[in-house]
Amino acid sequence: MTMLPTFHSPRGAAVAAISAADLDVKTELAQEAARRWQRRTLSLRSPLDRPVPLRPGRPDKPVLTPPTKVKKRSLGSLKGRIALLHSIAHIELNAVDLALDIVARFATESVPNSFFDGWMKVAFEEAKHFRMVRQRLHDLGADYGDLPAHDGLWQAAHDTRNDLTARLAVVPLILEARGLDVTPALQARMRETGDFETAAVLDVIYEDEKGHVAVGAKWFRFLCAREKKDPAATFQQLVRANFRGPLKAPFNDIARAEAGLTPSFYRSMTASTNLS
Repeated sequence: MTMLPTFHSPRGAAVAAISAADLDVKTELAQEAARRWQRRTLSLRSPLDRPVPLRPGRPDKPVLTPPTKVKKRSLGSLKGRIALLHSIAHIELNAVDLALDIVARFATESVPNSFFDGWMKVAFEEAKHFRMVRQRLHDLGADYGDLPAHDGLWQAAHDTRNDLTARLAVVPLILEARGLDVTPALQARMRETGDFETAAVLDVIYEDEKGHVAVGAKWFRFLCAREKKDPAATFQQLVRANFRGPLKAPFNDIARAEAGLTPSFYRSMTASTNLS
């Protein structure tokens, strides 16, 4: 059984999990912290003893490389499916740390306790996703770390480390919402190739991610309402200031809207005006 460090607050647990380079420890800490917070055996009023790390703990592999250097492979081949799963594992691992970073970095914000209910649940589910994808890699004779990966996702955390509203705009409402756009096609492709096991993993991730975007949208709208700001206009302003490049179409408008992210937020920010 993995030995976990002692923690007394969601912030302390989040900092410990972000810092952990052992991915079994990181994911177990994330889930145990969520369980204890749900049972209310952790206190937000515990001392803020450890600073939030600027970068998460990571094992020696994968080698991090610019996004343009990561090879793309056909999903019809075993190597291609392994590459896809490796990419998803990397995304989910970063998502664990991003959810925990919101808890740790913004623990002193003036928000209701239900804010932390939402993000601890997100961290729990992202850890679950990483473990599921890693197990699927193992089933296919591979592991996380076997291929290079890029570091762009964590850059979003660094760029928005001083502004909770900007963090919510960029991470759940852009990066996680992108998963709602691209995952249905991947699910269908996996079933076409006969890889129903990978499709089943993607099914779980897709359904959970709707909830993650909804948590982001809920609290983004809450903060905008408190400041008497228009949510869509504020989103566009923050994205232009904190996100590199245009938003990519096509969009899964239905899933996004179900999560509280309506087209008025993002349609005018795409690189193309001819959208499907």
